[in-house]
Amino acid sequence: MTSTNKAMRMVPLRYVLTPIVIVLAAAVILAIAAAAAPKPAKKSIKLKAPLVDVISLTPEEVTFSIASQGSIVARTETKLTSEVSGQITQVSKKFLVGGFFKKDELLLTIDDTSYQVALLRAQSQQQTAQAKLIEEQARAKQAQDEWLLTGKPLADAPVLALRTPQLKMAQASLLAAQADIKEAQVKLARTKIIAPYDAMLIEKQVDIGQYVSMGSVLATTNAIDYAEVRLPIKHRDIAFLNLNKTNKLINASDSQQLNQISGEVELFYQLNGKRHTWQAQLQRYEGVVDSKSRVHYLVAQLEDPYHVLTSSNHDEIRIGTFVNAKVVGKKLTNIISIPMSAVYSGNSIYLLDENNQLVIQQISVLRTDSRFVYTEESIPDNKRLIVTKLATPVSGMTLRVIGEEAAGSESAKTAINTRTSGASNE
Repeated sequence: MTSTNKAMRMVPLRYVLTPIVIVLAAAVILAIAAAAAPKPAKKSIKLKAPLVDVISLTPEEVTFSIASQGSIVARTETKLTSEVSGQITQVSKKFLVGGFFKKDELLLTIDDTSYQVALLRAQSQQQTAQAKLIEEQARAKQAQDEWLLTGKPLADAPVLALRTPQLKMAQASLLAAQADIKEAQVKLARTKIIAPYDAMLIEKQVDIGQYVSMGSVLATTNAIDYAEVRLPIKHRDIAFLNLNKTNKLINASDSQQLNQISGEVELFYQLNGKRHTWQAQLQRYEGVVDSKSRVHYLVAQLEDPYHVLTSSNHDEIRIGTFVNAKVVGKKLTNIISIPMSAVYSGNSIYLLDENNQLVIQQISVLRTDSRFVYTEESIPDNKRLIVTKLATPVSGMTLRVIGEEAAGSESAKTAINTRTSGASNE
């Protein structure tokens, strides 16, 4: 242990000081080099104003349209019921689901043999009653002549002497026989089931050979001259529609009424990437607010939905089809349309004044749709709408306009080139 301690004490001092001297020398050299190196020139930082895109706002005439939707329904659906009994002896070839019938066209026939017999019986009773009446008229005339032979006036004759009751009974019998004939004729006519209007058969319950009784449902038909669609309208949209009074129908043939009431409705739906459209006419306003949904209902009318009438010139649309609708509303003037993307917090817009400074303005919103916000407020001509989103908008901040910045740069370059060429000529 003693020899080891002596060896450590004998380490030369230069081995300890040499590294320290080297580090200090390196630090001194680096400090001198840094002090002698040229310093970089200081450049001023220029903050450029944000670039924005702007559009001018001009009051214009706007025709509002109200979006809605609904299902196409038949204006009339009828269950055809038998008013007589018997076996079905004949049916139309078109008596199938989906078959079309013109008004008064025959659908089917019920065996009318018993009703022909009933008509003959009633006619026979009528002839018997007529004969009885002729007989009683002759007897009444004879009774009057016999009474006059007594020298007394007819006014003093008793009714039985003149056979007045018998005559009235014969007249009543004839009327009853005539009524029986009329009833028999009606029942006979009802053995033929005819279309009550231009119709499409949507359901049938009977066929040839089947016996039906009075009150049996034979078929169900839909009217095809025109269809209807019931359109729900929100309460806030009612003010933008030209509606007739609740108890008044809109007459499509009255041009003056149509000028006062905007009744155009576009029905459409998308199928396989293709848009199918139909033009309908607003027909009435129901005038009742739904207690659950709080909406109003309009009814639009579509002529000839199946394109089977000669007056139609559009594609068919089937009953039950769900469609979207665009109802043409009021036409207002001095309305400013603002893109929806340029409105913030519901009613704030960013404007650029003549000094290219930001002005944050709140507007009163008249109406909104999927694309625009509409207002009746006037916007000064020297202010333009900013349509570019700003990260941190501050009222009064300076902005640059896209396009105008480039035009300014080109003007500056032109001025510099002009001055340079002028100096060269000198």
